Amino acid sequence: MKNIQKYLIILIGSIVWTLTMFRSGLMGSSGINFFGANGHDGIWHLAVINSLSSGNLENPVMAGETIKNYHIGFDVLVALLHKITTIDISILYFQILPFIFSFLIGLLVYQFVFNWKKDETKSLWATSFVYFSGSLGFLVTLYKDGVVSGESVFWSQQSVSTLINPPFALSLVLILSGLIAVQKKKILLPILLFGILLQIKAYAAILVLAGLFAVAFYSYFILNTKYYIQVFIGSLILNVILLFAIPNDNVSVFSFMPFWFLETMMSYGDRLGIEKYYSAMTNYKLGYVYFKLVASYTVALSIFLIGNMGLRIISAKYYLDLLKKKIKLDYIDIFITTILFVSVLIPMFFVQVGTPWNTIQFFYYFLFFTAIISGIILGGFIKDLKVQSKYIVYILIVFIFSINAWVTLQHYLPKVSQAILPKEEVEALLFLKKLEDGTILTYPFDEYRAKEAVNNPPRPLYLYESTAYVAYYSDKKMFLGDEVNSNIMGYDWKNRRKEILNFFATQDKTEAKKFLKDNNIRYLYLTRDNPNSMGSRMYLSPGDLDLDTIYENPKISIYEYKLGSI
Repeated sequence: MKNIQKYLIILIGSIVWTLTMFRSGLMGSSGINFFGANGHDGIWHLAVINSLSSGNLENPVMAGETIKNYHIGFDVLVALLHKITTIDISILYFQILPFIFSFLIGLLVYQFVFNWKKDETKSLWATSFVYFSGSLGFLVTLYKDGVVSGESVFWSQQSVSTLINPPFALSLVLILSGLIAVQKKKILLPILLFGILLQIKAYAAILVLAGLFAVAFYSYFILNTKYYIQVFIGSLILNVILLFAIPNDNVSVFSFMPFWFLETMMSYGDRLGIEKYYSAMTNYKLGYVYFKLVASYTVALSIFLIGNMGLRIISAKYYLDLLKKKIKLDYIDIFITTILFVSVLIPMFFVQVGTPWNTIQFFYYFLFFTAIISGIILGGFIKDLKVQSKYIVYILIVFIFSINAWVTLQHYLPKVSQAILPKEEVEALLFLKKLEDGTILTYPFDEYRAKEAVNNPPRPLYLYESTAYVAYYSDKKMFLGDEVNSNIMGYDWKNRRKEILNFFATQDKTEAKKFLKDNNIRYLYLTRDNPNSMGSRMYLSPGDLDLDTIYENPKISIYEYKLGSI
């Protein structure tokens, strides 16, 4: 019976998780639809995977530049699968791998907890919490707006959104597999699994190495065993080796900015948004009112933790039991506790340069492990209840889990997608894909026009976010695309953007043609829904620049530049 329950929970959880991905990347009557973050993040991965499949490390959205300051492990894996199976990259990314990852995570969570606690009920509940636990954000939106929403009101994404970040999902598979290998006292396998984390998810590598170090220190000096030191040192060495596998500028990744997440949680309208509280916090800081300062930030931190944790707050009982010595401390407790501490500490004091909110991803691992601990606590608690009380708890938990799932899934199940690649663009990009290789120039992302279109979904991808869609669907490199990831990776994208805008605005034919030649630009891919009749934003005409019109439809114009002319 327990075995049936296990696979039923894993199957339902996997289906629910996969719903955040499955509908994206598929052709509909009007074009290829994208839901939620897939309209940006998913397309970025598609473009990188496609580039890697060609056997090079060239950045698909910064032609002439090598991929740098980026963990490529997940993308390499999908590129290899694509080469081996010949399955379309988009199908692998959106339809196949999500279910595989989610199923593996559930299976591994169950096995890890069972090996640890030797209890099927605790393993079942831990698996359930990993799949369905969520924040209390829905209470905030219900109070403010009368709607059930608000997954990231307290900043962090929740369980059902795991697959939106495939490297994060893959890192969980590796961490769990590594822990199970450690439970069996293997040496090489956990070193390999933990050792490649840096190229899968750098945040995971930092946390796992911190956890392994704590376990190694404890086991060597308290238990007088060398096994965990060997696993730690081996994992550390392999991660360091892989650190240099991809070019790295040695630029500062993190910036010291204490409590940025707490302050923005209180000040941003799309988060908790309590302006008066934010004003009080900052005034106490500016006025050096230390007692009120400490009190206000402590309360804000409590709101951040409890708001994000939701039902996972019951994991606190586990640590009370540890303190009371009702639970015997072991190496897994030390490993997980270290990860929990560091995964809160880093985002509370540091933000990522360029995109400060990215360090919230450390906190994802806090929520993941507190979900496991919560399941263990609830599983133990339910065992002592009478049958009638058990059913009441079951109904209550299932109700809350259902709300948590809906909070996320409603953004991935609407009839109309948030973003689309219209049929006309699909046709144009397929035409471009058949042509000889060459760098593509597009007009830079127009943030102003994108804001104008925000209330009229589905937005075409070029009005959704700066993305890599032209690179992926044309199978060619863009001179500039996906400014978000270009910024994260430390490229001088702002200078390229300036050069492009100057090209479109210049009245100097020689200067414009020199720009095209110097940057080896062969194709111009331009939308035709702009104010002028040319269907582009160029001041000069295609004839002025020796551009041949090689494709046109009602929405797109594609020009080819005669590279030898100036």
